[in-house]
Amino acid sequence: MNEVRTLIENFWICKDSDKETYYKVKQDIPNFQKFIREQLGWKLLHTENLLKLEKRPAHAQSFMGIGGFTDIRDYCILCVVLMYLEDKEEQEQFLLSELIDYVETQLKGYMEVDWTSFTQRKSLVRVLQYMEGLQMLRVYEGSSEAFGAEAGQEVLYENTGYSKYFATSFATDISSYESWEDFEKIDFEELNEDRGTMRINRVYRQLAVCPAYYWEGNEDADALYLKNQRQWISKYLSENLGGNLDVYKNAAFLTLDADDCYGAVHPRDAMLPEAVLLLCAKLQRELADGKLEKKDNECIYLKRSRFAEMVSDCRNQWNDAWSKEFREMDEGKLLDTILEYMKNWLMLQCDEDEITILPAVGRITGYYPEDFEGGTKA
Repeated sequence: MNEVRTLIENFWICKDSDKETYYKVKQDIPNFQKFIREQLGWKLLHTENLLKLEKRPAHAQSFMGIGGFTDIRDYCILCVVLMYLEDKEEQEQFLLSELIDYVETQLKGYMEVDWTSFTQRKSLVRVLQYMEGLQMLRVYEGSSEAFGAEAGQEVLYENTGYSKYFATSFATDISSYESWEDFEKIDFEELNEDRGTMRINRVYRQLAVCPAYYWEGNEDADALYLKNQRQWISKYLSENLGGNLDVYKNAAFLTLDADDCYGAVHPRDAMLPEAVLLLCAKLQRELADGKLEKKDNECIYLKRSRFAEMVSDCRNQWNDAWSKEFREMDEGKLLDTILEYMKNWLMLQCDEDEITILPAVGRITGYYPEDFEGGTKA
């Protein structure tokens, strides 16, 4: 068991639900506390019942949102429910109807609230189920899902007290913040005057929690630190997280062995990653054949329509090997699905009608066996 990985993989570790893991990680804190504090610059919260590593990223990425949330409304409701629980004692019980009234009162000045709307009820249900999953709420009687099906359903909840540890605390007033960039500024400019420490934290955070680390030009301060301290960075990452540090002209990656991974993994045994591997192979092949051009920053730029053609060509070539869902998927949906997956894995960027293929695409490829019936090696 790698205790640092365990803290990274889990939002937090609760003693009452996983006592064995809680004590294993807590006992090992002296062995990795320096790495957490000095290299990553993260705060480790540990109480009698909870362990939480506040994993602030170096830079915000689209994949870092709450996976089950599908609308901005979900996040707004989550914030209001957290506010509601602030006034509740640990183990205090309350009714869903009371919570609903509070949410409506707090949000109505910012957005329309209509609990007769199925979409809005489902938004609240997603938030409640997310909080139940993190044990901030305990259902005492009833079911959160029932409210999604029909307004007026009652549920009795119990406040566990964990919600007060959910939000990150800030040393300054954030009420005037207007974007995620303001939070990055406070992390790396205003709270710490030691710019060497800020640079170290940015580099280690990006390598620890992101699929790739990119930079533009040879004068990037963080990239210079990474290249100059490559040996030590590789050593500290390997000792605490495992894997190997691979550094290229404009990119770096922490690569894990296939039998020693943690967190979300690419590629994995599923149709979508498989399709992306085939697409990466096609991009690499067309680059080698001179059909695509790689710029000085190691990126490839092409129109969205050209990328869509390549996706369609892959499906047509390997149609017999793809799952029924992906064989029959609408072309527009297939393109959006692949774009979203590759964007989340930092393989590409989308800007209006242009697609930027990032260096990660050149590191991994996939093909079917040469004797596969109905095709040749991809």
